[in-house]
Amino acid sequence: MSLDFVLSDPPKVHVYSRHPAENGKSNVLNCYVEGFHPPNIHIKLLKNDKEMDGVEMSDLSFNDDWTFQRLVHVPFTPNGNDRYECHVEHSALQTPKKVRWDPDN
Repeated sequence: MSLDFVLSDPPKVHVYSRHPAENGKSNVLNCYVEGFHPPNIHIKLLKNDKEMDGVEMSDLSFNDDWTFQRLVHVPFTPNGNDRYECHVEHSALQTPKKVRWDPDN
């Protein structure tokens, strides 16, 4: 078996809610990070630039190409005013990657 993967793959970051967003209705904010190597990664969910409480993280798992993936999620209630982001730090990134949640996607 050949290990022909790049030694340093940057993460792809996807931020989405579990259910279609409705202001005032509880939901779950997800940040799915995939395709990264090495496995050391730091993922935070932010509300108005502050780290959110109650965040849960799935176990780190790997794909057939030996890159890794992880899901981070937290309960939240959107209100139309707050800004939510997933903040990712990884050795393959020169600066931390921030991806904002878009309630319309």
